[in-house]
Amino acid sequence: MSEIAARHARLAADFRSTAASVPPGRWDAPSPCQGWTAHDVVAHVIEAHLMQLGFADTVPPNVPDAVEAPVEALDVVIAAVQDQLGDRGRATQVIDGIGGQMPWETSVDSFLCFDLLVHRWDLARAAGLPEALPPEDVRWASAVADGFGEMLHAEGVCAPPLEPPQDADEQTTFLARLGRRAW
Repeated sequence: MSEIAARHARLAADFRSTAASVPPGRWDAPSPCQGWTAHDVVAHVIEAHLMQLGFADTVPPNVPDAVEAPVEALDVVIAAVQDQLGDRGRATQVIDGIGGQMPWETSVDSFLCFDLLVHRWDLARAAGLPEALPPEDVRWASAVADGFGEMLHAEGVCAPPLEPPQDADEQTTFLARLGRRAW
């Protein structure tokens, strides 16, 4: 398994676990993403997986409805991405994606893996679940964010950065950079 496939598998499992833990009454709770509920966060992650699969000319059949069966829909799209990452020919195929031309697995790493980590925090915050992210993932995602440049704060991506408290930890500082108040 490649490093990217392993990262996607781990982050997807963490996101799925958080989604599976959302209490029934919290799916409509507001998330840190303006105008989005917990359901909307999961639907976005499912849609992002489907978009990445589309770049690889692969769309899984019978994806359950994200509102009716969010965890089951996650299972389908995560498995489909993992299947593609496991095929080295497909994984290394150069695609025209969000960030321009790049190997498909690089697009998965930069966008899907980043989304899985950040939106896991969003989902946990909306659902009232534990919000701690692994420090090594926060450092990795911070480096990825560096590569986004001005696109990081383009409309529909991340809110304008916030000024974190002076004594903020690494996670709080990272999330503030993405326009999320974690304090």
